[in-house]
Amino acid sequence: MITYNISQRSDEPKYYYLYKQIKKDILTGAIASGDKLPSKRNLAEHLGISLITVENAYSMLKDEGYIETRERSGYYVSRINVQAKPHDVMKKLDFLPETDDTKAGSGIEENEPTKEFEPSDFPTSLYFKTVRSVISDYGERLLKKSPNEGCAILRNSIANYLMRYRGIIAQPKQIIIGSGAEHLYGCVSRMLGKEHIYGIEDPSYMQIQKVYEGTGAKVEKLMMGKEGIETAALDMTKADVLHVTPFHSYPSKVTATVAKRFEYLKWAENRNGYIVEDDFDSEFFMPGKPIETLYMMDADDRVIYINTFSNSLSPSIRMGYMILPMGLIDRYKKSSGGYSCTVPVLDQYVLAEFINKGYFEQHLSRIRRRRKMNKNTK
Repeated sequence: MITYNISQRSDEPKYYYLYKQIKKDILTGAIASGDKLPSKRNLAEHLGISLITVENAYSMLKDEGYIETRERSGYYVSRINVQAKPHDVMKKLDFLPETDDTKAGSGIEENEPTKEFEPSDFPTSLYFKTVRSVISDYGERLLKKSPNEGCAILRNSIANYLMRYRGIIAQPKQIIIGSGAEHLYGCVSRMLGKEHIYGIEDPSYMQIQKVYEGTGAKVEKLMMGKEGIETAALDMTKADVLHVTPFHSYPSKVTATVAKRFEYLKWAENRNGYIVEDDFDSEFFMPGKPIETLYMMDADDRVIYINTFSNSLSPSIRMGYMILPMGLIDRYKKSSGGYSCTVPVLDQYVLAEFINKGYFEQHLSRIRRRRKMNKNTK
């Protein structure tokens, strides 16, 4: 029987702690592939926790593909070929100094796949309260030019948020700010080079192909299955860069299983290539913390992570970011040349303050609760 000291924990939700412990035991082999897990009721009684806590933990494990249900039999550990080591955890973030905002940017507009935006979803009063306080507090500092990679205050804020809310460990110097996903796709292509072949999901968001081909690179479409890109397509492609959306791929809505995500990482290792992880739809994951990203699972610095605020806040917030592996930072700086940051300084400072004051996480929690209630009433 699984035994964890959960009942006295108060530093994080109990269901999330239980989820992490079971997942860790699966990955280390303490709970073997094919093993049957205790029933939800038996485990709840054994650990002295509520049934809903176990249900939420099992639901997350099932959604990620770590466990599966068998009719009239219960929950079993999925057969997973773990081919990557856990991502090393850095205990401390090395924050950037916020006094070197010296270079300018220009604006670029793109469209991204977003859910239908409801004005009531946007935290209007808090956001514009933050705008006013930023203008008052920073004054002429907002008239300075932004560094090419983005303002230090925002890169620090995003790094802190990712570690606290998502469990993603990235140093601020790894984070690059840009005006949306499509701009960042172009940055990736310029950095890695147009001589590479980019494998993309089929179907996928149409602008991904357009951006890569627009930079002169070749693209191969790889057929999607129920668990992600088909293994045969991965084996046969000549691509050495893989652009994937492991969570809720657009427009198929397929979420890659954990086995498939390990397969992607092994593919990158075998090809000596890179993976571009497009994570645009992950913040509102139910029932709680978003699922583990490829970037978090990667131990070989082969994953470039991209996300935006268009879906989590508003399509009008033309802001996104990518996390580069440490080994690509210098290469990015060389490839970016004289390209300036494409996000206005005021917008960067406002979002940084919005994150630092906890408003962004409050907003995410509020929207998740409302969507959960709406789902339960249908």
